[in-house]
Formats: sequence, structure tokens, C-alpha cells
Amino acid sequence: MFKKEKIKDLHYSVNGVIPADTIQAAADEILTEYGKKTKMPGFRPGHVPLSVLRQKFNASAMSEAIDKLMNADLEAYVADKKIRLAGAPKADLAGWEIGKDAEYTLDFDILPTLPEIDLEKITVTKKVTKLDEAEVEKSLENIRKSRSIAEKQDEKYKAKNGDTAVIDFKGFIGDDAFDGGAAEKHHLVLGSGAFIPGFEDQVIGHKAGDKFDVNVKFPADYHAENLAGKDARFEVLVHEVRKHVLPELNDELAKTIGHESVEKLREHIRKLLNEQYDEASKRDMRNELLDVLADKVKLDLPETLVDQELNMARSEHEHHNAEHGHDHKWDEKAERKDAERRVKLGLILAEWGTNNKVEVTRDDLQQAVWAEAARYPNPQQVFEFYNKNQNALAMLRGMIFERKALDAMLEHVKTKEKSVKAEELFEQANVK
Repeated sequence: MFKKEKIKDLHYSVNGVIPADTIQAAADEILTEYGKKTKMPGFRPGHVPLSVLRQKFNASAMSEAIDKLMNADLEAYVADKKIRLAGAPKADLAGWEIGKDAEYTLDFDILPTLPEIDLEKITVTKKVTKLDEAEVEKSLENIRKSRSIAEKQDEKYKAKNGDTAVIDFKGFIGDDAFDGGAAEKHHLVLGSGAFIPGFEDQVIGHKAGDKFDVNVKFPADYHAENLAGKDARFEVLVHEVRKHVLPELNDELAKTIGHESVEKLREHIRKLLNEQYDEASKRDMRNELLDVLADKVKLDLPETLVDQELNMARSEHEHHNAEHGHDHKWDEKAERKDAERRVKLGLILAEWGTNNKVEVTRDDLQQAVWAEAARYPNPQQVFEFYNKNQNALAMLRGMIFERKALDAMLEHVKTKEKSVKAEELFEQANVK
């Protein structure tokens, strides 16, 4: 056991001594195990004398032995004190030499004890939205648009909002063409907002064969800094205009997407919309509960975990700056405050979830991976990534655990309902 200990809040510094003969005995055990497998010239496999093994491998075996003996001391200490480590300890063996006792120091932080949280005294707002049938009809219209056929119009037809114009264009700043500002036979859906503000509006009203200039101004926050805020002129040629003809809303259309009738399709859309409203409302409730927990629960934080969280945030900040060519300032004070919040909430959810038997099942993980994969054009790459990257899978498991713990907490809090419009619900239901 340790001969000295220094404790300040959650930080521990302990000192111990391992006798030289104990180190050598442990090292000999390691060497003996190693000798069962090693091959050396002049000896049969598994029959290398310990004295020979010591000559060749004693230093590395002693290093491994000291690690094992320090860990054994630490495990016994932690069990006796009934504390939990917040991270790997930092060991100091300064001055130790082979053949001498090893005097060492271990510095580490421990996890705090979660105070009692009376969830029944917490009230969060549950935003509720009544389904507007106009939203159902809007979804049906979007389905029709997604299955529309773009029919080429004659040369007299003038392009309207919603049509597709097949165009050539070439962009200039002053008299100089700029890189990336030209294309041939590009299919531009007018009104889609795909191009610089004002561009599509100036194509509307033109017909096949028209040549004209479009004058626009690049937004001040445009991603290409050499173009941001500058006036530009585009030479445009319209090859053809295509009008989108929507299919009739009937049972035949419903059957193409797996529903036997338009009414059954409407029922399906209503169900999906209500599920979206419920999930958005729940996300908002989660966020409100997180705010309450962060503000009301008093908890000492291990500096080790805060520093780790802060270092990760700093790395992400630097990577983002490098990747996007930005020079955004790093606000140490604000970032540390955010890191402390994340650590605090993570500890609360981990402790409460464990105490209340929250579990992440295999189905939970599979559904999360499938949901992630569905966002990408090549889902197989996502599956392979998680199969090969256990750290990423562990992080995903942690995120699921925290969400499930939070949802379990919500079952114990009080709620007050507030009627809102769908727009407000989706504006405010942002995950923190």
C-alpha cells in the first residue's frame, strides 16, 4: 500500500515503494512466460535458461513488471477507498535504477459522486403541434414533383419559375473570366436557389436560343474569398426550356410508392408528420432538461476530463480553420466553459443511466448505424467504417446511451404543454 497520499478535491497524489527483489521476482515471471515461446540459437524452443533471458531482456521485463506492480497497488488502493478513476494515472519513476527499490508517484483524478437529483421537482415544456392538412397536401405535391417529367417546350415558350433551363454560361469579374464560373448545357431548375441570388430570376422569361447577360453580386460570405462581395457578369445561352409535367394524384401514383390508394398514402404521411413533430418536441424537451441539469446540479469536475474535452475542441477548431482556410480566434475562456458543461452533463448522464440500468442493445447500435448510413450515397462505406473502427463504435454507443438516459429521465419530470406552430417547433428543437 502507498506510504504517502495527498488529496485535494478530486485530485490524488500517492507515493509508493516497490522493493528491488519484488521487481526482480515479477520480472522473472514475465521472462519465464516469454521463454516458453521464444526461440534462440543454441537452445530448444521453450528451454532458454532464465539467466540467458535476463541478459537479453531483463530491462524491458523489469519495466513491464513495475507497471504491473504499480497497477496492482493502485487497484487495491482504489478498492479500499471506494473511489473511481477519471482517467489513466500519471506515473513518475524519476531516479530509479535497475537493482534498486523503485520509489514512485502516481497522480490521478477520481470521478465525483453524483448528488441526489429529484427529477419530479423539474418541469419542462412540451411543445405540441396540431397537424395541418395543408402540410399533408404539400407533401403530396412534393411527391408529384419528384415524379414529374420535364418536357421540352417549343422555341416560343418563355421560361417560368419551376421550369428547367438548359444553359451555357460563362462568368466574368470585370473583363476577366474566373475559374469555376463556366459550364455547358447545365440543367438549372429555376427558383431552386442553386445559383447566386438574382441569377435564376434573370433567366425567367427567356426562351430557347436567347443570348443575354446576367448581372449579379456574389454574397459577402461566399465560400470563394476571391469572389466574395464582387460584382459579376455571366454570358448566358439558353439551349432549351423544359416544363415539369406533374403526374395526376390518383391511386395509380400511390401504388408506385407502395400504398394501395391516395387515402392510404395520406394516412401514411399524417403518421410520418406526427412522428416528426413528436421527435422535434422531444428534442426540445431534452435540451431544456440538459440546461436545467447543467445549471442546477452541483458537481466537482475532474480537471483531467475537462482538459481532454478542451484539447479535443481545440484540435477540431484548428482542423476546421486549416480545412476551410479560416482564421477564427480560439476563445480559451468560453471554450473551457463549454468543455466543463459537456463533461458535467456526460458525468450526470453516465452515472444516472448506470444507476437506473439504462442499456444500449445490439438493436440500438444497428439502428443507429443504419440511420447514419442512410445519409450517404454509399452506405456500405459507413458499415465498413464502424466494423473496422471500434473507437468510433464506442463513441456511437456512448451517444446512444446518453440519449436513452436522457429519455429515461424525461419519464420522471413534470411537463407543461404549450401549443406552437410547426415552424416554431422545428426552429427551436436543435440538439445541443
